[in-house]
Amino acid sequence: MSIYREYDIRGIYEKELNEQSVVRIGFGLASKIDGKYVAVGYDARSHSPMLFEYLVQGLNSGGKVVLDMGLVPTPINYFANYQEWDGITPSASIMITGSHNPSEYNGFKITVDKAPFFAEDIYTLGRECAEMPFPPKSKREVIKIDAKSRYIDFLVKEFAHLEGMDTKTVYDCGNGVAGVALVDIFARLNLNAKGIFVEPDGTFPNHHPDPSDEHNLQDIKKLLASDGDIAFAYDGDGDRIAVLTHNNNIKGDMLALLYSIKMKNPTVVGEVKCSQVMYDELERRGAKAVMYKTGHSNIKVKMKECDADLACEVSGHIFFKDRYFGYDDAIYATLRVLELLQGGIDLDKELAKLPQTFSTEEIKIQTTEEQKFKIIDKIKELLKSPKASFPAIKDIIEVDGVRINFTNGWGLVRASNTTPVLVTRFESTSKEDAKLYERAINELILEAKELL
Repeated sequence: MSIYREYDIRGIYEKELNEQSVVRIGFGLASKIDGKYVAVGYDARSHSPMLFEYLVQGLNSGGKVVLDMGLVPTPINYFANYQEWDGITPSASIMITGSHNPSEYNGFKITVDKAPFFAEDIYTLGRECAEMPFPPKSKREVIKIDAKSRYIDFLVKEFAHLEGMDTKTVYDCGNGVAGVALVDIFARLNLNAKGIFVEPDGTFPNHHPDPSDEHNLQDIKKLLASDGDIAFAYDGDGDRIAVLTHNNNIKGDMLALLYSIKMKNPTVVGEVKCSQVMYDELERRGAKAVMYKTGHSNIKVKMKECDADLACEVSGHIFFKDRYFGYDDAIYATLRVLELLQGGIDLDKELAKLPQTFSTEEIKIQTTEEQKFKIIDKIKELLKSPKASFPAIKDIIEVDGVRINFTNGWGLVRASNTTPVLVTRFESTSKEDAKLYERAINELILEAKELL
């Protein structure tokens, strides 16, 4: 059951994701999908084509026909759900990807009826797969579709106004799959762009494809310093972005603020890890800011519920409903940044206008799957009557873990939905207060652990 996660299915090839497990997953998923056609794509990992064949076998045995889009980024997989292919509209899509995980990992991101298939749906599927007999083999039914070309055509048309833009753009695909679309899009728009590690290679020979980790940005920072005005970096499957200027590594929450400059009174969804500056500034501009749970699946559901125009996660998932379809797409997000620059927006100057804060990166505290949610519950109990030495509390938000708003900032502790860790983050307009909040919450976590 460990491969069935909150947002997707993920495990080690052969050990956990093998013919026995994946054929069953395909067969089990077939029973959750009303229509006949399922669009499937895969990332650059060496075992992705084999997992594709196992998945096809299971889906076919369950009565589904597979629309094969081949090697594509995750956003193209999502895009396929909104298209008609010779009279066929997919009822679901499955992306075979290990995202930013090490090369031995792989997995499945699932969309059914244009909505994420996640949480209890995935856990239920896991329980059913564990009990089902191995499905009988049926006739192979696969139809090739060229989703990549249609996606590239779509974006080139949508951003035709960027054609010939001379901003020196540099980008790092990390040997993931973003390059299979980006290179062509930049070329067709005749942009002044230079890419590194654009060739898909699932062994990731140059660096790990996770742009939220500063260690993985060294190469693109060097290229930006020597030969660029703006830089972009992508994760392994192209749904997360890092945006770098000469002065800033712009996180997802600050990107949302920049994008919203050109939107009229938008509704913006952010996760609990987003800066308070983002929420306050959006409200000041007349936008509606909504705080919700971390996780791309949770964000998409909330966006639909409140008809949001834009959403973000600090890690670089950016979701556009404004002029787009409402899913996270780092390639689309790239072009919207270039559009801001073309429109005269100076990213660094805009960020400099914002209140200065001191914030930590995500800090992860190891625990166990059994204990992580119990610790959060115990923390909630303790906060009902905090110690006299605990910093003054303004209010507490419990939408995802515990986000405590203090007089001069906030602290967050939440249980990761995908790993056996607690995640904390702290922010204040004072460095000393940020440290104070961090110490206080760390002591609270220790006390909660001792009481379990």
